[in-house]
Amino acid sequence: MSGAADTQRAVVEGLYDALATGDRDRIVATLTEDFTGRLTPGLPFGIGGEHRGAEAMIRDGWFAIGAHWRVRAVPERFTALADGRLQVEGTYRGKGRASGVPVEAWFIHVWELRGDRVSGLTQLTDSAAFVAALPDGTAGTAGTAGGAPADDLETINLTIADGIATIEVARPEVRNAIDQRVADELLLAALRVAGDSTVRAVLVCGAGPDLTVGGDISYFTGQDHDDLGLTLRQMVTPFHLAFETLAGLDAPIVAVAQGSVAGGGIGLAYAADVVVAAEDARFVTAFSAIGLSGDGGGTWHLPRRIGPARAAWAYLTNTPITAAQGLEWGLVTEVVPTADARARGEEIARQLANGPTRAFAQMRALLRQSWDRSLPEQLHAEIEALAATARTQDARGAVAAFLERRRPTFEGA
Repeated sequence: MSGAADTQRAVVEGLYDALATGDRDRIVATLTEDFTGRLTPGLPFGIGGEHRGAEAMIRDGWFAIGAHWRVRAVPERFTALADGRLQVEGTYRGKGRASGVPVEAWFIHVWELRGDRVSGLTQLTDSAAFVAALPDGTAGTAGTAGGAPADDLETINLTIADGIATIEVARPEVRNAIDQRVADELLLAALRVAGDSTVRAVLVCGAGPDLTVGGDISYFTGQDHDDLGLTLRQMVTPFHLAFETLAGLDAPIVAVAQGSVAGGGIGLAYAADVVVAAEDARFVTAFSAIGLSGDGGGTWHLPRRIGPARAAWAYLTNTPITAAQGLEWGLVTEVVPTADARARGEEIARQLANGPTRAFAQMRALLRQSWDRSLPEQLHAEIEALAATARTQDARGAVAAFLERRRPTFEGA
C-alpha cells in the first residue's frame, strides 16, 4: 500500500476498534457530518438500507446492530481501490444477544475517506446469518420492520439443488432492469454460491423473455439528489464485486442469453464459460445512448471475445450484436430456438455438474489467468495444475475406467 493507503487503513482500523468497544465519542470524531452508510438489504429492524448523517448511521445502523447481536468485525484483507476508496474483506464473529446463537458471516466494506475522516460506507454481508441468530419468531417481525424480508432475496432467485446453483434475475415486470437492490443481491447470491461446497455448476438466467435491459433508468433519476455519479458508484461497486466473485468460482458457469442483453447486464454473459443464446437475443452496450462510458466488465471482456475493432464499434455506435453474429464472433457458445434456451442451459449445467469439477476449477483458473502470464509462466502453471488434478479421486477413477473400457463417474473429489 502507498502512504495514503496506509493512513486510510489506520483510520479505518481505529474505527473498527471504536465500534467493537462502543466508543461513541471516538466514532463521532472519525466520521464526517455528512457520512452516508449503505447497509445490506435484508438486515432487520430497519438496519438494512441507507443511513444519511453520522448520527443516523450510529443510532439506526451500528448501535442497532449492537442492540440485537454482540458481534465484532474482524478485517482480514485491505485493498486500496484505484478511485481512492478502501475495500475491506473479513468476517463478523459473535452471537445473538437474546438467543446466544453464534454468528459468523463474511463481509465486504467499501470505505470512502476525506482526509483522516470517514465519509461513507457500503456494507455487504449475509443477512441470513444475522436473522438466524435472533430468537424464534423475531425474524418475521424484523422483516416487516425493515421493509423487506429478512431471510430472502427479492430481486434474485437463488436455488441450489443437485449440485446446480441457479441465479435468476427476477424483475420481469421491468425486463430485469438493474437497480441498487439487484446489484446488492447479485453479490449476496454470488457469495452464497461461493461458500457452498455442494455447488458443482452455476446457471445464470433471467425471469421472463429477457436476460436484462441493463441499468434501471427510472431508478437513476428517482434519487433525492442530482449526483448521478454517486448513484452509479454505489450501485456498480457491489455489481462488479459479484462478477469478481463469480470469476473466482471453482464451478463452471452457464448463462442463458435471451431477448434483451444490454448495458452492464451483458456482464452476466461475460461471467459465463458457456453462453447459450436464444435466437432472439440482442447484445447492445447501450452506454453511448445515455452518455456513459460502461460497466459490467465489458471494456475488458468484449475486445477479448470479439476483437478490439468490433468491440469499439459496438461501444461507440451502440450497434446491437445479434445472436448469429455473437456465435460467429465468439461471444456466445451456441444459438438455439428461443423457446428452448432455458432448457438447453439447464441441460448443459447438469452435464457440467456431473463432470470432473476439480479439473474444471483448474481449467477455469488457467484460462482466466492466461491473460496476465507469459507463455513460460503459463506452461509452468499447467504443470502445477496437472499434478494437482492427477492426485484427485476423480482422475484416478477416470483413468481406471478408461483402462476398463467403461464410462467414468465423477464425484468432485
